[in-house]
Order: sequence, then structure tokens, then C-alpha cells
Amino acid sequence: MAVDESILEHIHRGESLPTLRLYAWDPPCLSLGHAQSFADVDMERVKAHGWEVVRRVTGGRAILHTDELTYSVTGAADEPVLAGGVLESYNRLAQALLFAIRELGLPVEMKEHITEPASLNLNPVCFEVPSTYEITVEGKKLIGSAQARRKTGVLQHGSLPLTGDLTRICEALVFKDESAREDAAQRLLARATTVQSITGVETDWETAAQAFVKGFEAQLGIRFQREQLSESESERAQELVNEKYANRIWTERI
Repeated sequence: MAVDESILEHIHRGESLPTLRLYAWDPPCLSLGHAQSFADVDMERVKAHGWEVVRRVTGGRAILHTDELTYSVTGAADEPVLAGGVLESYNRLAQALLFAIRELGLPVEMKEHITEPASLNLNPVCFEVPSTYEITVEGKKLIGSAQARRKTGVLQHGSLPLTGDLTRICEALVFKDESAREDAAQRLLARATTVQSITGVETDWETAAQAFVKGFEAQLGIRFQREQLSESESERAQELVNEKYANRIWTERI
């Protein structure tokens, strides 16, 4: 999370290019949306599983990052792909995501939803909550995305579950009792899915990443150049870890 914010700051200063970043998580980590209450987290269970917790700068609800490909898009607000506001940019990026997932052989489609404010939606699980320009397959949500727009630019995060048990997230969250936890798990299976659940085969991370690069280039008419973080980006990311992302004041907001 610190790296993504560092890149955004450098783009704002004209020191970095608009960026598509693709990554995975080790160890698995529960990420909370910017405004989500830390009271949703069952820290005893999280620690028992060896997982970690972080808070995103983007909105939305909780995601357990494991067995997945995560993408982030960072750029200035006047970049053609990101210009015009949340819905317009979200739609453009969703078209690229559709192309990418179809490259993996999934019959995905996009459904437009009008989302209600997070303050009115008490569901703590991202993949149970309908999103604007939601990408689905066989009626189930496949990608969870959220965007933040700032003076420094635009950052959009998204998660594509490749394999594994989606209901593991219910082990990381607080429920009134075990029956409610099981009900949440069953709802999640009815509303969300993974790539492997649809195709019947395991898609490795590199294959998915190549499909994302191809989808963004083909759909958005851009050409990527692969780069490592600059020294300045790395240094600022570490500062952000110390100042923010590893700080309980940021992570454990109620």
C-alpha cells in the first residue's frame, strides 16, 4: 500500500509515469477500506492464521488478499484514461479488465450498479457488495475494485481471486455468533467466485499478469515499459510504512 501511494506522489511531482502495478501478498493480508471500522476485524482469529491487516487509501470493504492477483493503477487526474471523474474512469478501466479476463478464457460481463454510500452499507465483505461497473461471470462477482481521487492524482486498486476458498475472509471478521459467520460464508459463495472455480483449472499469477498487460494495452491504446521502483520511490514508500501503514493510528481507526 505504501508503494502505491509513493508512486502516486511521484507522478504528481512529474517524477514518475502513470503506472499499472501487479502484485501478490505474502503473508496473506486483510485490507480494510479507507473509511471501514477496525471493529469489523477479529484480530484474535487473524493472528491465529498468521495473517496481517492493513488499511487502504481507497474505499470499499474488506478483502482477504491471498491466492490472487492485485492490480493498482496510478496516474494524474487529467490522464485520458483517468479523466472525467470516478464513474467515467472506472468504466474505462473496467473495459480493460474485461479484455484481460476474457484472455484467460472466462465468459465475463459487466453490470452497472448504483452503489450506496459505505456509511449506509454495513456489510464488511467487499465481494458481497455490488460495485459500479461490476465484472461478473455466471452472475457472480469476480473482481473487487475501489478508487481514490486526490489532488495528487488517482489511485485504483483491484483484486482478482485466482484460486482458493473465498470464505476464509469470514475467519478474519467479527460476527455476532458462529451461525452468522456461516451464513456470511454461504452468501459469499453465492455471490462471488474465483478464476479456478469457473475454468476448473489453476491459472498461475504470471499468466494472469500477462493477460492484464495485454488487456490494458489493447483496450486503452497504451504501451507499457517495465521498470523497477526508483530509489526515491522506495525511500518514500518506507517512510509511508513508518508514518502511516504500520501505525495503529491509521490502521485501527474505529
